[in-house]
Amino acid sequence: MEIDGKTKLYAIVADPVEQVKTPQTINALMRERQFNGVLVPMHVSPADLADWFHALRSVKNFAGLVVTVPHKQAIAHLCDEISEAAHVIGAVNVVRRESDGRMIGDILDGKGFVAGLLSNDIDPKGKRVLLAGAGGAANAIAFALAEAGVGYLGIHNRTTERVHDMIGRLNQVYPHFNVESVGNNPAGFDVLINATSLGMKDNDPLPLDIACIGAEQIVAEIIMKPETTALLAQAQSKGCKVQFGLPMLRSQATLMAKFMGISN
Repeated sequence: MEIDGKTKLYAIVADPVEQVKTPQTINALMRERQFNGVLVPMHVSPADLADWFHALRSVKNFAGLVVTVPHKQAIAHLCDEISEAAHVIGAVNVVRRESDGRMIGDILDGKGFVAGLLSNDIDPKGKRVLLAGAGGAANAIAFALAEAGVGYLGIHNRTTERVHDMIGRLNQVYPHFNVESVGNNPAGFDVLINATSLGMKDNDPLPLDIACIGAEQIVAEIIMKPETTALLAQAQSKGCKVQFGLPMLRSQATLMAKFMGISN
């Protein structure tokens, strides 16, 4: 649709931003629904984030934004109101601007990720899952996995303090959930999930010990560019079933659109 004076403006904020796939997905959804809006990528550094975010309050035709690495936790503190899930997780990945300029945040990473798994006939219920990462996306996925009924969750992160904080918050909401801090050895797990940013660059180290991965395991990514990360390529070479990052985004798109007021 042609951009005009009635077009609603949306954004995705990241640092860097070249890798994002959300503009293609959300803009296609807007065209499908004949909704007069456009979502654009915005490259904002952490140092400039607060000033940029608060300036959006005065843009009356700005309606919402998607938040990704590394801003999910910082923007949670900048919003006027966030959902209970976002409060417990400590991060947001979508924000709606109200007509009075107030910013309302929510976290849909986890729900989108689990929905993406289910769309690929991967049901995490009862499974032993290894999750790499302890950032905003990893936190959201961990809570969604607990809600989905996984049998055991091992969390691996280079900074163990963040894992222990994450487990403490999980235990508050799910006191009987079987979750522990673990190393990067994936042996004995049914599903392996990379919820770190490792894999976006060619020279990134692998988030898990690939030597211990077997063909019977499922390996899932949240990274969308490149579509086939080094981890997924190695997993495929071993005969594993893999889950790419894009299904998570596609599953989130409908949830994000509803939250940000993108409708027919």
